[in-house]
Amino acid sequence: MPYTLHRGDALTALAGIPDNSVDAVITDPPYNSGGRTSSERTGRSARAKYTSADAEHDLANFPGENRDQRSYGFWLTLLLTESYRATVESGTALVFTDWRQLPTTTDAMQAAGWTWRGIASWHKPVSRPQKGRLKQSCEYIVWGTKGPVDANRNPVYLPGLYTASQPRKGRVHITQKPVEVMQELVKICPPGGTVLDPFTGSGTTGVAALREGRQFIGVELSAHYADIAEARLHNALTQDDFELAGPEE
Repeated sequence: MPYTLHRGDALTALAGIPDNSVDAVITDPPYNSGGRTSSERTGRSARAKYTSADAEHDLANFPGENRDQRSYGFWLTLLLTESYRATVESGTALVFTDWRQLPTTTDAMQAAGWTWRGIASWHKPVSRPQKGRLKQSCEYIVWGTKGPVDANRNPVYLPGLYTASQPRKGRVHITQKPVEVMQELVKICPPGGTVLDPFTGSGTTGVAALREGRQFIGVELSAHYADIAEARLHNALTQDDFELAGPEE
């Protein structure tokens, strides 16, 4: 089977993954963002933070969205430390974040042992305008390596800017990423290599990895979303058009 999906807590599951066994960590952790004050960030659900009042969907919440800032930084460092241990030398980590958590994410990556290499941007053309403000139309991908870059190991030329809107038709997750973006990002993993995603959500990173000929290891705490991810990963192996899987996380 080219994929494995663990159900449960990410730190617990990562402890069971052998040293030097994955080629790339590509993940979209709960941002624990969505507010200016501690009470706004710790007292509201993911749906309340990241879904507009006029949203045309009723998607399930997901856990892990209510840490205060210091505990978020500590937790993310632990998570990325375990991921570092499981990754091969010159392997890569790509971690999604937003503007509020960008400094914390770059700190956590370096504290965990990774060499921080830069930041890519995911531009979302369809995002809400804000009167009197600059439009928040980007999320960010902090990336680094375990030790030096080995360009000969996987000689790809990947962009630093990705433009795609969140899926609308068939959307299954609140913070769903476009599969076309994820299919580009998984190319940082050598062909036939293994991509690890400790926050699988609805499974888009795994779908992208399988489409691009990579192996996949995922972890998901929410039973609801783990069921969706399992179905989508299975469909990715059995269908060419992936229509039953729906648009991507």
